[in-house]
Amino acid sequence: MHYQGTVYRPPSEANSILLQVTTGCSHNKCTFCGMYKGQRFSITPDEIVYADIDYAARHFPHARRLFLCDGDALILPQNRLRTILVRIREKLPHLDRVGIYANCKSLKAKTIEELEELRRLGLKIAYMGLESGDDHTLTAINKGATAADMIAMAGKAKAAGIKLSVTVLLGIAGPDRSPVHAEETGRVLSAIDPEYVGALSLMIEPQTKLHADVLAGDFVVPGPLAILGELRAMIAATNLSNGLFHANHASNYLPVRAKLPEEKAATLDLIDQALVGNLSLRPEFLRAL
Repeated sequence: MHYQGTVYRPPSEANSILLQVTTGCSHNKCTFCGMYKGQRFSITPDEIVYADIDYAARHFPHARRLFLCDGDALILPQNRLRTILVRIREKLPHLDRVGIYANCKSLKAKTIEELEELRRLGLKIAYMGLESGDDHTLTAINKGATAADMIAMAGKAKAAGIKLSVTVLLGIAGPDRSPVHAEETGRVLSAIDPEYVGALSLMIEPQTKLHADVLAGDFVVPGPLAILGELRAMIAATNLSNGLFHANHASNYLPVRAKLPEEKAATLDLIDQALVGNLSLRPEFLRAL
């Protein structure tokens, strides 16, 4: 199959067919993100996409999942996405779902009816980077959307029947604003009520604006216990009707997987045990993005 540049996908799509229908990210301005740097956003030509679907059908005919890469595939015009999904359904009939990255810009460009059509054609899950529910932090990291925007656009996806996996970033507000970041992120997660939440811990990537801020002394990365305390406060402020809160990514100091609301109290107790030193944290050299 054809791939251009570095291909990124969510951890939960590790065993999925990766079909690159766009290259890069149309926003590509977040201060913390090192993905797609030096890479212009572009749309993969139809003939390449169709050839890759045919290749996947020959080599992975019984695959259950497929992920549409890159970081902004939902921004494709509706007609183009429709045609791609129809061809995927015809060639790979055993798929249970197709996944995609989504952001406020791409969701705003689609009506609920268009999103419903995509869901009927197999698009079952969208991965959305919230990062923070704190507007001050969202502005600082140049996310390009407010917390209210995030809630509204996530609501469109849910109204269309598309499951949501929302990513948040521990430590991104710095030490001083950490309590507000945790509380507001919990509030926004509760308002969105996604099926899945994935919490990652901040790791500074070279060649990013945030890296330059750290070197200049304009941003301080919170330490492990501060990050853990932030995670505790965020989970305490998050009320999901029936969701999974994951903080078991390789960047995190303490693996956490909690079904909310049932396991909320037990998860807070687990974090408390780590905060007082009764549980070992992942050492720095084992952390990774």
